[in-house]
Formats: sequence, C-alpha cells, structure tokens
Amino acid sequence: MGSNKSSLIASGRNRVEWASTRMPVLGIIRRQFSALKPLRGAKLGGCLHLTTETAVLAITLKAGGAEVCMCASNPLSTQDDVVAYLNSQGIRAMGFRGESAKNYYKAIADTIAFRPKLVMDDGGDLTNAAISAGLDAMGGMEETTTGIFRLKALEKAGRLTFPVIGVNDADTKHMFDNRYGTGQSTIDGILRATNIMLAGKNFVVGGYGWVGRGIAMRARGMGARVIVTEIDPVKALEAYMDGFDVKTMDEAAKAGDIFVTATGNCDIITERHIKKMKDLAIVANSGHFNVEINVKDLEKLAAKKREIRAQLYEYTMKDGRRILLIAQGRLVNLSAAEGHPSEVMDMSFANQALSAVYLLKNGKSMANRVYDVPRVIDQNVAKLKLESLKISIDKLSERQKRYLSSYESGT
Repeated sequence: MGSNKSSLIASGRNRVEWASTRMPVLGIIRRQFSALKPLRGAKLGGCLHLTTETAVLAITLKAGGAEVCMCASNPLSTQDDVVAYLNSQGIRAMGFRGESAKNYYKAIADTIAFRPKLVMDDGGDLTNAAISAGLDAMGGMEETTTGIFRLKALEKAGRLTFPVIGVNDADTKHMFDNRYGTGQSTIDGILRATNIMLAGKNFVVGGYGWVGRGIAMRARGMGARVIVTEIDPVKALEAYMDGFDVKTMDEAAKAGDIFVTATGNCDIITERHIKKMKDLAIVANSGHFNVEINVKDLEKLAAKKREIRAQLYEYTMKDGRRILLIAQGRLVNLSAAEGHPSEVMDMSFANQALSAVYLLKNGKSMANRVYDVPRVIDQNVAKLKLESLKISIDKLSERQKRYLSSYESGT
C-alpha cells in the first residue's frame, strides 16, 4: 500500500512538473505570489477537475499564502496520481476517478466544512451547495459556461449570497480555452475511445458557441464533413458563413456518423434522434454535465449494452442497430482523455489566481451578483502570455492616442 502511494505521488509529481513547464504565465504569477503573499491567511475551497493543470493552479495559490482545499468537479475527470501528489504537498485534495455520486457530494460537503472565504468552482455545484449551507464567503469564481448559466439563475432569483467573478467570460479564457482547448481535447477523447478515422465522416456538432466552434474547426481540420445544429439564428448563420452545413438535430440524426453535444443545456439528443441514427453512430458530450445526451432514453431503447472498449459503450437497439456512447455521456475530453493542453489552461487559471486576489481585496464592497473578470486582469494575462511566447506588439503613439480620444478630426 505504501509503495503504491509512493508510486502515485512520484507519477503525479512528474506530470505536474511537466504541465508546469507549459504554463509560463502561472509561473510568473507564482513567483510574484511567493514574494508578495497576496492571499496570506485566506482559505480557498475549489471544485475543479483534479488534473495536472489544476495542481499547478493549487500550488500557485498556496505560494500566495492561501490555505487550499480541493474536490473534484466531475466523477470521471480525476487523475488519482495528481490527488496523491497534491496531498503530499500540504494541499487537501479529495476525489478519485470513478467515484460514486455519494462520494462526489460528500467531498463537496467536506470542502464547505473547511469554511473557505473564497470559492473557486467549475460547474456551480460547490457554489450552489455553499449557498444552501449558508457559507459566509467573501466571493467566488466560476470556470465554465454551464456554471455561469446556473449562477445567473441564482442571481435572478435573489439567492446569490456573495459576489462571483465569471472567469469563463474573460476573453483570455473563452476565446482560447473553450475554443482551442476543448476543440483539441474533445477530438483527443473521441480518438482514444474509438481509434476511428475522422476523415470522410459526417461529424455533427450540437451548438456553435465557443466550444462548438472549436470542435467544428478541429473536426474539419481532420477531414470530417461537419454539420452544426443551433437554436440561435445568429450563431447558425455564423456557422453557415464559416463553411459548415447547418441542420436541425432531427435532420442531422439521419446523416451523422459522430455526434458531439456542446451546449450547456439538457436533451440535445433524445429518443427521437436516437431512433433515426444509423448503425454504429458514435455519440459523445463535451458539455459540463451529463444531461445533453438523454442516456435514460438510450437505455430504454436498447436490448443490450456492453463496454466494448475503455469508455466506449455499445447499445444494441431492438432493431439490431448499434449506438456507441463515449464515457457514459460525461465530459468526453476529461473522461476519455486528459483534458485541455496545459498551454491553454495557463491563461484560464491565471485569471482564476488573479481574480482570487481581486476578490480578497474588493469582495466586501461588491454586490451579490455575477461580474466579468476586470478588464485589467484579462489584458494582463494576454500580455504575460505574449511575453512568454516572445511576441511583441505595437503601441499607440501619443498622436494616435489624441486622435482616438478626439472628435475634431474628419475628412
């Protein structure tokens, strides 16, 4: 047992150190935090995917003086060696890959019992539980689109009891993490689970937000014929102008070889769509919660089910058709692969770290609502990323500044 634990810790250390080399912005922030200790004495409770990138963030927060307690934001995304390594570093981390719903919610309850002053969430489960438990928090941060939906609903209902910064809505988060990160990691998850060739396949993307854009872009890059489904007329038109076929899910269900949902909403694929799918259609979800594909409908329609490969479940319909579901309808990029590349999580988690400092300084004077990441933080993260890439950009001259701030000049 002891040997196995040591092995897990060693594995986690190696992988976290590797991720750290690809996260230079957090490295700069960690060095600043180590010197200034801007989070000194603050208790920070996080509910995030317990991956190598999250470990780099947790270590950065600790370097800033915070006492950190983390739980998993998805039962299938936890990397057990990372959890072991974090605990060896004095950062409490709770969760294990494949944990039950009971264990998942117990870890959230234990994180609340830690009595954090700052709540760092991915999906809204920790924030919702903290509010229900009457936690006296100074503020929170939210990492993902689904979580923002839930928090804004809480705000509208008058139930949000502390200010929350919507990290997901920072330009240096959604334009890069959601698009490039999820685009690549979703394809990675599908290929690891199936080992199929994408070239020539009809690839259906449910939703054309930043995540859907990224998935569609990457699928086309690998030779797939991409079909987009949407409810928003502007996004549907954008997808069409970007060169994708746009259909309703009812129409796409007949044509698709591979389906990926990316909306943040429930029932994107239901019984009526499954009934129209061809034999060996592959279905996956890249939204935060496992509600986008109605798995109960799939179970009801199936005569039998088996796990044919790791994280690939074959459902044989009563008419003989086989529908293949990846990772039980959970986040395909984290359940069947390792999640986003470290380089793109560098910016997302830099926003988290700097937003934590902002809330610690300003939370008491802020209203209980959802805020955007302060523009100065967003811009600073972009500047630091460019510096790490050794990219220089132009600056406005004094004359240009005067021109942009005046109204006198014309034709």
